[in-house]
Amino acid sequence: MNDAVNEETPAGETRGMADRTPRKGPRARPLVRKRWWPADGAIIVHRNLLALRRNPSVIAASLAAPLGMVAMFGYVFGNALSDGSATDYRRELIPAVFVLVAATGAVMTAGSTAMEVQNGVTERLKSLPMRRIAVPFGLAGSQLVLSVVSLTAMALLGLAVGWRIEDGAASALAGFVLLLLFGYGLTWAGVFLGLAIRTMETIQQLAPLVFAFVMLSNAFVPTAGMPTMLRTLAEWNPFSAAISAARSLFGNAPAPDGPLPLAHPVLTTVIWSVALITLFAPLTARHFAKAE
Repeated sequence: MNDAVNEETPAGETRGMADRTPRKGPRARPLVRKRWWPADGAIIVHRNLLALRRNPSVIAASLAAPLGMVAMFGYVFGNALSDGSATDYRRELIPAVFVLVAATGAVMTAGSTAMEVQNGVTERLKSLPMRRIAVPFGLAGSQLVLSVVSLTAMALLGLAVGWRIEDGAASALAGFVLLLLFGYGLTWAGVFLGLAIRTMETIQQLAPLVFAFVMLSNAFVPTAGMPTMLRTLAEWNPFSAAISAARSLFGNAPAPDGPLPLAHPVLTTVIWSVALITLFAPLTARHFAKAE
């Protein structure tokens, strides 16, 4: 029968059909190749920044709580809480407000992540050919860019209310880098909470607890006058170390005497930041990959 087919079919047509037969080689390439995951994360950062450009009120929302703290504690309660003048108190208050900006950014990241889970955005992102770590990496990276903008705005406000950098440009640059590192570590915790909690309403209810944690520090009053138990919690609070480190690097106040976190605030803040990133980055990537 094959001979009959060959007799009826012209030789050229037979060869053409054979040429159209797909060939399977030993090194067949996949249809889609995953790129380097930081490049995919940069795409997520760009996507979030485009969304931020369309909704600039997010920046104002991130500055609302720090601005309120400056107005309330710097001008309303400043004379009562400080031993000296209210101007000196505001100089020490502004570094604490910088740390509050980092905490606010973590809360906002948790809320935006939970909203994207609710809206199904994360499910669509998971369908893309990229590593699972790329999406959380992009979420944390976009918040890092937003933190730069927020810190710049708060620094300008601080200069307007009497805050000054009193220990040189190099030390001040180290202070801002340390604040961004600490905020970046908190942001990874925020992304994890947003993926784990998954509802914007619950995040909003938990937000006051974060600000209460900041209040239980040396941000607004010295820890020496606190009761023993509260003083111990405040001295070992990571926010207290970050605030003391910022005050020391900006030259606004020397590192206070006390336990290890306050005696060496810069080193302690670096350890806390690295620990937060090391802990929550793999947990966030694993949770993002398994979440449905």
